[in-house]
Amino acid sequence: MGVIDTDICVIGAGSGGLSVAAGAVQMGARVVLIEGAEMGGDCLNTGCVPSKALIAAANAAQALRAGFAGVPGREPSVDFAAVKDHVQAVIDEIAPVDSQQRFEGLGCTVLRAWAKFTGPREVQAGDTTVRARRFVIATGSRAFVPPIQGVDKVPFFTNETIFALRDRPAHLLVIGGGPIGMEMAQAHRRLGCKVTVIEGAQALGREDPEMAAVVLDALRAEGIEIREGQGVVRLAGTEGAVEVTLADGTSVNGSHLLMAVGRQAHLDGLGLEAAGVDHDRKGVTVDARLRSVSNRRVFAIGDVAGGLQFTHVAAYHAGIVIRQAVLGLPAKATMRAMPRATYTAPELAQVGLTEAEAREAHGDAVQVVRAEFAHNDRAIAGRQGKGLVKVMVVKGRPVGAGIVGAQAGELIGLWALAISAKLRMSAIAGMVAPYPTLGEVSKRAAGAYFPRNSLIILC
Repeated sequence: MGVIDTDICVIGAGSGGLSVAAGAVQMGARVVLIEGAEMGGDCLNTGCVPSKALIAAANAAQALRAGFAGVPGREPSVDFAAVKDHVQAVIDEIAPVDSQQRFEGLGCTVLRAWAKFTGPREVQAGDTTVRARRFVIATGSRAFVPPIQGVDKVPFFTNETIFALRDRPAHLLVIGGGPIGMEMAQAHRRLGCKVTVIEGAQALGREDPEMAAVVLDALRAEGIEIREGQGVVRLAGTEGAVEVTLADGTSVNGSHLLMAVGRQAHLDGLGLEAAGVDHDRKGVTVDARLRSVSNRRVFAIGDVAGGLQFTHVAAYHAGIVIRQAVLGLPAKATMRAMPRATYTAPELAQVGLTEAEAREAHGDAVQVVRAEFAHNDRAIAGRQGKGLVKVMVVKGRPVGAGIVGAQAGELIGLWALAISAKLRMSAIAGMVAPYPTLGEVSKRAAGAYFPRNSLIILC
């Protein structure tokens, strides 16, 4: 194709890159979008979308198993291959939104090749050279595989390969007790697999211990074995018979192995040295504007920006970059009100500071208020009373909130708004929530900050 001169060259067609491309081209910018793998990136093909589709099927199986008052439960008959057909069908239904055809229809030039910088303002993609005023690196991340003895000889899965497995594992071993590991552990357990999770430190260790304990107790009650505080020192075995040896000398045997120990920025082969773009193992070194500190033409967003690795972070970053690169407006990224959620049952969600982080940052100025799901009428009616909302407050404003319980990922949005907009607790306490809803539990938590004001507290 030769040489293309453009306004913005986006490298990576995952959620962040697609958001930049769509926003920029619709504002009149010339956009080249480069993707060497699948359109939609990790989120669509091997991450958020397939995992939530699998979880939905697992939840349906568990609902049948659990039954309800007057509705006897029974063990479900799970067709594991058909579940994976459902996962693929969900991907296929969403894929057109991220497709090459759609973005070409919007006016983008889409190049399906691997990109490599050949200079500070030039990228090679296949037989095409792209020169641009601004470059946006949005190449995402990939599963990290730790250098455990024997890892090169033992078959294992990551999030990038587990969804293609069509035969149900008899006993799934999960190395890693973070959100991905725990979500996949529970989903496979509910679909009829025996599951053991192995975590070198604490499972869900990044989360508030009180909130994490509610989730871990629920997973153990479903029959998931969770081994904490023991690192893995050796792997052995073959397909269908895997042995994991722990630091204390004990071993765990299973039929399949899933690596879920974290992710690493995908920067291989980009030729960042040729572009003069500083980077490390976490990603591109950027400033608060998400611009490379060593090449002002280059931005990095999402997982390769070296911070939180979530799809919604990448989308947020995209807006920050568009405001600067297209509109010429100043914009800086802040993670102060960035929510996260773990989609186990019960769900666990957090925005802002945890209790420990708030006390470290604000000391005695922090007040912690809470409300239990057990006192919420909708939760009681649905037998979903295990859970709580915990809010960290400084001078009348929330600086962090955590929720564990049914639909926590949906409920955290209110607190994300409150922290982002710097609302006072009185705004939440004074709102009118429909009755009966789980959302009332947040109003009750806010009302608990005003114990003497009987007009604000939800009765």
